[in-house]
Amino acid sequence: MQTAEVSRRWLDFFKNKDHEIVPSDSLVSSDPSILFTVAGMVPFIPYIVGTDQAPWPRAASVQKCIRTNDIDNVGKTTRHGTFFQMAGNFSFGDYFKEGAIDFAWELLTSSVEDGGYGLEGDRMWITLWENDKEAFDHLTRVIGIDPKHIVRLPKEENFWSTGQPGPAGPCAEWHYDRGPEFGPEAEGGNVDPGGDRYLEIWNLVFDQFMRGEGSGKDYPLLGELDRKAIDTGLGVERLAYLLQGKSNMYETDQVFPVIAHAQELTGRRYGTGDEESDVRMRVVADHVRSAMMLASDGVRPGNEGRGYVMRRLIRRAVRSMRLLGFDKQAMPELLPVSKNAMVASYPVLEEKFAAIEEVLYTEEEAFRRTLSHGTQIFEGLSSNLKKSGSDLLAGEDAFTLHDTYGFPIDLTLEMAEEAGLRVDEAGFRAAMQEQRERARADAQAKKAGHTDTALFHDIVNANGLTRFVGYTDDTVSTTVGSILVNGALTEQVSAPADIEIVLADTPFYAEMGGQLADQGTISLAGGGIIEVDDVQAPVKGLSVHRGRLIEGSARAGEAAIARIDTERRGAIARAHTATHMVHQALREELGDGATQAGSENSPGRMRFDFRYGQAVPQSSLAQVEGKVNQMLQQNLDVTDAQMPIDEAKALGAQALFGEKYGDIVRVVSIGGDWSRELCGGTHVPITGSLGSVQLVSESSIGSGVRRVDALVGESAYKFHSKEHALVSQLAEILKVGAEDIPERVQALTKRVKEMEKNLQQMRGQQLQAQASSLVQSAAVVSGVRVLVHDAGEGVAAGDLRTLATDLRARLGEAEASVVALAGESDGRAALVVATNAAAREAGLKAGTLLRDAAAVMNGRGGGKDDLAQGGGGDPALVSAALESITTALRDRAS
Repeated sequence: MQTAEVSRRWLDFFKNKDHEIVPSDSLVSSDPSILFTVAGMVPFIPYIVGTDQAPWPRAASVQKCIRTNDIDNVGKTTRHGTFFQMAGNFSFGDYFKEGAIDFAWELLTSSVEDGGYGLEGDRMWITLWENDKEAFDHLTRVIGIDPKHIVRLPKEENFWSTGQPGPAGPCAEWHYDRGPEFGPEAEGGNVDPGGDRYLEIWNLVFDQFMRGEGSGKDYPLLGELDRKAIDTGLGVERLAYLLQGKSNMYETDQVFPVIAHAQELTGRRYGTGDEESDVRMRVVADHVRSAMMLASDGVRPGNEGRGYVMRRLIRRAVRSMRLLGFDKQAMPELLPVSKNAMVASYPVLEEKFAAIEEVLYTEEEAFRRTLSHGTQIFEGLSSNLKKSGSDLLAGEDAFTLHDTYGFPIDLTLEMAEEAGLRVDEAGFRAAMQEQRERARADAQAKKAGHTDTALFHDIVNANGLTRFVGYTDDTVSTTVGSILVNGALTEQVSAPADIEIVLADTPFYAEMGGQLADQGTISLAGGGIIEVDDVQAPVKGLSVHRGRLIEGSARAGEAAIARIDTERRGAIARAHTATHMVHQALREELGDGATQAGSENSPGRMRFDFRYGQAVPQSSLAQVEGKVNQMLQQNLDVTDAQMPIDEAKALGAQALFGEKYGDIVRVVSIGGDWSRELCGGTHVPITGSLGSVQLVSESSIGSGVRRVDALVGESAYKFHSKEHALVSQLAEILKVGAEDIPERVQALTKRVKEMEKNLQQMRGQQLQAQASSLVQSAAVVSGVRVLVHDAGEGVAAGDLRTLATDLRARLGEAEASVVALAGESDGRAALVVATNAAAREAGLKAGTLLRDAAAVMNGRGGGKDDLAQGGGGDPALVSAALESITTALRDRAS
């Protein structure tokens, strides 16, 4: 039975059992605490724990999932994989244990002809909580399972919870006996006696109890839930390889075709005893599929979070192919094979494949360059370590590989292990962790200030969410709901004080969706005045106003009038509308793949990040800017409407990647159907209100992501005025018309370059002319001829290097000789050291001498044993650096 058929039968079965069939959610989890959807029940957690009311009493799905916490083990065993599919059925206060068990038994054991999976009932083994009498009785008395096939376990081994106080319950884990060829028989209450004989295929979780505080499995059960729930998970790949008669998931119809093609490309054969090659082929098959599925859900390679995981998957697959002996681009060969294997389950892969190809092929090309350069650097470091007798790669070197050459630490660790080396991970991660913690702290402080977010949930539970009226009103009469000072609730506070305040109704827009927060004032009935500087939503739908109480006092429950700064709001609204227009113009110019990856809308300025694999040509940017200004001059209507999300998508409304939307969404349209986006921000009513939009820059902010910055309205006008003044000034200085400035500047630049070139040649000639006299100045130090010379200012490092090799040749090979030259160019010191063969035989290495000397002048450098170069230090310390070389030779002799 094909894997797609396993999924189809699941959905058909539960549809016939009156379940709502819920499409798979995105791999990008809507839960901010996790990067990816890691289990089939993740999209249903709000209904299971009771924070949201389930829209249906029962549901079923086949959910795409990604788990990457054990990515390093992928391929090393046949059990580990990153992408997988989890089939689940769910009940929210509807059927409970008996119903879930009946459904599982019927679907698993019904014949294939009757729509089931056709498994043998007497080969089922089930693990239960030792105190779950209801499930045990139903399985043995109603279903008829042999009690010997039911293993009863303590709570520590058979209980589910979210890890915190809330719903919890026992499980019924269904295993299938694959036969004695896969391992020993289960005895003594154990379904895992060794081997792979007893395969767990389906887990039924009975959400029956309310649990209390505690860690791990050590927590009390406070009582039974009034509204019990069922959530189950069946591993689609596991059932597929069971039904296909295969040993593991890598041999199934959706995975093995990639391995088969990898065999053709590399000439290696899978499963013939070459375990190292088998591991690499499994890595390739798993990671190509996972990267493809992530790309289909909008994930793009990057250096943080989801993007980093995706980048790592692609790079591990590419490197594995290289280690298998395939040095050409692998993704164009393997990706279409994986798509063809998966498209029956996910038809969307066909329509998105062009965009998926571009993402993965571009990332592979970039990594091939990184891999080539970084591998050379790593091999050099590895060679030096082995020569020195050490097996520890310094954290500083690992960080240099990462920071300078784009070599990810996981790749360094892999290569080090293969080379028999260890890596100072602590040294590497210390610097990285400090940076990440600082970034996380800044982001958290932005949203929640210094307040525990649990307190904001308490406010919502007590008073409800904030009603936002800012789409229509800039001033509103409202009531103070809660007041916080230094992160703690207070009933009353007097000026002066920094406070956070929650209102029942507000015209203030909280920062979200790239739009900066409103500012303004809150006037209190008792005479208090609050100046609002920022508004955040630490809990969705709760607006927390941050500012300063500058007069009087503030009291919870007090009447208030909230007023926004309308000039600031108008400038931000113009920027936000401009962002939508730039987005649409970019898609028209570059293609539909140029989708939004982020934005910021501030007064008079907008920043827009979008997915695109290369720099945008200036000609295309000019077209985008022209299109935006052309459309705004048409004075198009900007409208908004609330509608079901499916209707919005049918209209072609663009959604922000990674954003979680509700069933009802707000759609902002410009010019009818010219631009449509899901958006909660504020906008101008007509495009003519923008005045003008000026693109000022375009740059890369990560692999496959570009950024444009633009000025809007008055800011754009001021920019034009300043540029006009600058052009006029240049025309006056150069004594030409404005239109002739480029040609005049080009001519002057060419002339300056020629003069600099001539001057450099003259300096080089002067240095060479001094060579004969410099040779005569060589002194003998401890049996070594040493020539040190400070060439002074205006001498480039290249000229010093040429002179050093010339002087070394003039000194000959009759006796050990060392040449050390210094110079200064553009305020930076330069240093070159050269040694002849006789000196090197005596143990004098140019690289060692230079590093020590460069350190004296606070510089850096390195090189080979015969010639080394460095600099960057303090020119005032050049003499001391040169003297240190002579001193080192004297000390060596003594």
